[in-house]
Amino acid sequence: MKKIILSAVAVMVLFSCQNDNNEAMSVSTTAKSTVAKRACASDEVLKAQLAEDPTLAIKMNQIESFTQNAMLTGRLVNGKVEIPVVVNVLYRTAAENISLAQIQSQIDVLNQDFNAANSDFTSTPAEFSGVAANVGITFVLETVIRKATTKTSWGTRDTMKSSKRGGIDPTSPTTKLNMWACTIGGGILGYAQFPGGSSATDGVVVDSQYFGLSGSGAFPYNLGRTMTHEVGHWMNLRHIWGDATCGSDLVSDTPTHNTANYGVPAYPHYSTCPGTPIEMTMNYMDYTDDRGMYMFSNGQKSRMAAIFVSGGARAAFGI
Repeated sequence: MKKIILSAVAVMVLFSCQNDNNEAMSVSTTAKSTVAKRACASDEVLKAQLAEDPTLAIKMNQIESFTQNAMLTGRLVNGKVEIPVVVNVLYRTAAENISLAQIQSQIDVLNQDFNAANSDFTSTPAEFSGVAANVGITFVLETVIRKATTKTSWGTRDTMKSSKRGGIDPTSPTTKLNMWACTIGGGILGYAQFPGGSSATDGVVVDSQYFGLSGSGAFPYNLGRTMTHEVGHWMNLRHIWGDATCGSDLVSDTPTHNTANYGVPAYPHYSTCPGTPIEMTMNYMDYTDDRGMYMFSNGQKSRMAAIFVSGGARAAFGI
């Protein structure tokens, strides 16, 4: 497992990289089509937010410093965190107006995945069984808000989060996790806002086709794991490959990955990064198919827990 040694300069570089390439933000407005590979726009959205608001880098650097200190000192939330959830459904077609049963199935998946109660958790290889985590966070569906629209797709510029632009404003975003179910477009399954961003856009967006247990038509993204992945980002987790070749996800007990993995890689899948470790392809923060991801690590658990303690970025949710 890799070691995490972060200097102040390293942390600043990590969160101040600005990218003027907004191609991922201006996604196609065409109708739904089959997605060949998992695509999460969280990192691209973050880069665009950093470019638009230079002060966000400072906020995120402070959050990262606090997180690392909380993990080192053991200052983590003591007990269960329960997250109230508001689901905002934007629909043009009957299929986009997903049922309450489908929405509840997503909440059920989150409760299983974040509490090591998912049936495939037992598939964790022996190599990683010692670090496979029960995160201990639960989710409760509080309300569902629905709105009809004429839009065919919403893109990744947070349009769906603004009533002035035809979407739905978030409800009490500092104390409730807002989710938006809508057609995103451009082959994007979902995206989330990392801690530190504006409360006016805080939350998680998942394409309505992949929200909850969505049936065989959404295979291989039909088991609700897109939301598990995106909520991981909302709780300050990075992609396991660090969005760079042999990059860092700022977690010490996850192996260094070459890049994203797709499909369901045969185990063991070795990295060619220094030390050639076996990659943790079954981690929720990789890009594998829903049936191929089924665990968080203890390091990721600690990183998530740190944002809920007093002084943490999402302390209002903590206990």
